[in-house]
Amino acid sequence: MFQVTFSDQAIGELNKLPTLDQVQLINHLSEITHSKIKKNPNQIGSFNRDGIIYHRLRAGEFRIYFEVKPEDILFTHYILTQHSLTDFLFRFKLPISEEMLFEQHPSFWKYLESLQSNNHDE
Repeated sequence: MFQVTFSDQAIGELNKLPTLDQVQLINHLSEITHSKIKKNPNQIGSFNRDGIIYHRLRAGEFRIYFEVKPEDILFTHYILTQHSLTDFLFRFKLPISEEMLFEQHPSFWKYLESLQSNNHDE
């Protein structure tokens, strides 16, 4: 059994969800075992990036990216929405930055729209 920990991004996404969805995601994570990681490549994929082995768990409409750290710690790096741009970039091992994760937030797009409307007013 793993001890599950979360990055700031992952806990932020988790906290945005309704309680029932939070519980379901936590259940998916708590069911992970070493043997499930090795024997279930259809549900849990793996890839190596910069020396870290990331695992990708499909959990409903979400994709959870985690790594297994020493002492049986499962560190959840990202919780991303299925079919989002960020999920696509991360899945296909394309460069991704914290700025790109920020761009997923709806307030970012509202901010850009407000800038555009301010420019039209001048």
